[in-house]
Amino acid sequence: MARMSAFQRLVTKYQRDVDFLIIYIEEAHPSDGWVTTDSPYSIPQHRSLEDRVSAARVLQQGAPECSLVLDTMANSSSSAYGAYFERLYVIQSGTIMYQGGRGPDGYQVSELRTWLERYDQQLHGPQPRRV
Repeated sequence: MARMSAFQRLVTKYQRDVDFLIIYIEEAHPSDGWVTTDSPYSIPQHRSLEDRVSAARVLQQGAPECSLVLDTMANSSSSAYGAYFERLYVIQSGTIMYQGGRGPDGYQVSELRTWLERYDQQLHGPQPRRV
């Protein structure tokens, strides 16, 4: 939950210049599988696309300003981007500009914040003067 709060603050601050997208992949700690005690949700393993849609609706409540899409049941996005369990990316014009570490330990919102701050400075900072 704290991670989503930090992420949500970034969304609020940078949404004028950046499109945020959450790709909901398979549940890392389903309530009927490898359970953790720090999960704010009790979501069983997705057995169908409908299960994944229901779980995604719960997630969407925590990030209402973000677009949310679902990975396929074959988990093709998770596989392609090495996202399992969770991962942060910045993609610009089809090029990966930032790739965070794999979660949970590599999921560092502070690194993404640093990247976004530099990007914001490039967009809105003082322009160099011609001499």
